[in-house]
Amino acid sequence: MSRDVSYSRAFNTVLKRDLQVAFRHRNDIFNPLMFFFIVVSLFPLGIGPEPQVLARIAPGIIWVAALLSAMLSLERLFKTDYADGSLEQMMLSPQPLSLMVLAKVLAHWIVTGVPLIIASPLLATLLHLESNSYGALMATLTLGTPILSLLGAIGAALTVGLRKGGVLISLLILPLYIPVLIFATSGIDAAGMNLPYTGHLSLLAAMLVGALVLAPVAIGASLRVSTN
Repeated sequence: MSRDVSYSRAFNTVLKRDLQVAFRHRNDIFNPLMFFFIVVSLFPLGIGPEPQVLARIAPGIIWVAALLSAMLSLERLFKTDYADGSLEQMMLSPQPLSLMVLAKVLAHWIVTGVPLIIASPLLATLLHLESNSYGALMATLTLGTPILSLLGAIGAALTVGLRKGGVLISLLILPLYIPVLIFATSGIDAAGMNLPYTGHLSLLAAMLVGALVLAPVAIGASLRVSTN
């Protein structure tokens, strides 16, 4: 029982610490959100204001923008802890490393993913998304953005020891993001055509469960390899 309490305490401590650091450095919150707004806003300027054209490509625009925005802060996910020695202390802690990196990933998703989910209906209106697609948009973002954070953290862990690992992170994790992008956008398209999209959500949910189970272990192993 005491071990369970210590596990939960360690998880909550890391989560609270990372959230406090993020709110002190508010650029970590506003930069991905502003990037999200800018990328989505550029498409009507470049493609044209035709509602039918924008509505057809809106799911892809929103999801690609969300994917790129989530990647902006990945490089710093473990860099600060690596620089100040906190990461080494976490690795030497008696608590499972996978548990503590899961807390860091959750903090990253709260800081980057949740604002994107909240802002997406406004940008969907700008792109004239079909009204019956809003539910699918919110559902796919809610299920998909945590997957982006979990998979992205693997790339961040592999490059934690590199000075400029941002490009390498992109090359490592973009192929892993493709299935999430495909299922999410196809689910929104299906909703827009009044077709059932629960299958797409089920696949995203299954991917999320798999990522929650496997990604923390992979992140922990990647950190040990990168720091040795």
